[in-house]
Amino acid sequence: MPLLWNNNFPDIQLVKKALESFYGIGPVVCRTIMARHFINPGATMGSLGAPKVLELTTTLMGMKIENDKRGEVRDNIKRLRDISSYRGRRHAMGLPVRGQNTKSQIQTARRLNKINRAG
Repeated sequence: MPLLWNNNFPDIQLVKKALESFYGIGPVVCRTIMARHFINPGATMGSLGAPKVLELTTTLMGMKIENDKRGEVRDNIKRLRDISSYRGRRHAMGLPVRGQNTKSQIQTARRLNKINRAG
């Protein structure tokens, strides 16, 4: 089982899915990382050699992912609240922020904003 940024992944898992499992890495960033390291999109974690896994780990160490990215998003929402912007007030009330309807979507928005409303 290859160890990538302190996470074990099975040999049969695709590299693309392994990279996208980290918070802050989406499909576009994943494609650029794989292109930079010359990794085939259909490659599995077991097919990568130890040097390639080490290169991927060093690349991930230099990026803002997981807790760093979560903290950045939390700080951005806090900044919106502090300046009393429309979006900040909507976050504070647990309502949809980006113009969604409130008749049917309010429960989903409250559930998604639950973490951000505290404090």
